[in-house]
Amino acid sequence: MKFLLTSAGVTNKSIHTALIELLGKPIAESNALCIPTAMYGHPWVGPGVNAWEFISGKSENPMVDLGWRSVGVLELTALPSIGKDRWVPLVQETDVLLVAGGDALYLAYWMKQSGLAELLPSLNAVYVGMSAGSMVLGPQIGEDFVGWIPPIESDEALNLVDFAVFPHLENETLPENTLAAAERWAAGLKGTAYAIDDQTAIKVVDGSVEVVSEGRWKVFPQ
Repeated sequence: MKFLLTSAGVTNKSIHTALIELLGKPIAESNALCIPTAMYGHPWVGPGVNAWEFISGKSENPMVDLGWRSVGVLELTALPSIGKDRWVPLVQETDVLLVAGGDALYLAYWMKQSGLAELLPSLNAVYVGMSAGSMVLGPQIGEDFVGWIPPIESDEALNLVDFAVFPHLENETLPENTLAAAERWAAGLKGTAYAIDDQTAIKVVDGSVEVVSEGRWKVFPQ
């Protein structure tokens, strides 16, 4: 699977170009599935109007509204209650998964419970994550981002990429997300980590990592 891990969606031309390169065809010829699940676990986000805005392409974060050939909704909390034959073929045939932000550990839990986490490595689709949708793929999220507490009481994530992500670096609406805070966060992790702002994305293809940015970012090596 190919990954495009963003802080705030496809916010500039560089990230947009990287997405098209990963797809290998125009957005207008690509089918998408959006995943709003992480939003439900975060007290600032959803459920409610923010989830609807994401799904309908009316949010401030460019993802669902990019001009896809089609967009469907994949709600992870519903998948354990239906047969895999109802949803696995749909996921296998889609061109891109658009994964919303919210609570990363809540998302990790439902990715595992639904079976999507196990399926992801075998997919040909492009995975586009936003904020928690990006953080969930790393080995851990770090104690600073723990909100919803999973049954295992751990900050472990899916470990599908070998680095952690600190999103929204130096965001004016999140004054606590400073570079100094990111450095402290990274010091508590076991491996490599990236702090990225809302104009930055991390592109991962076959384990090769490339930063795509028109903004600020910093890597904290292992």
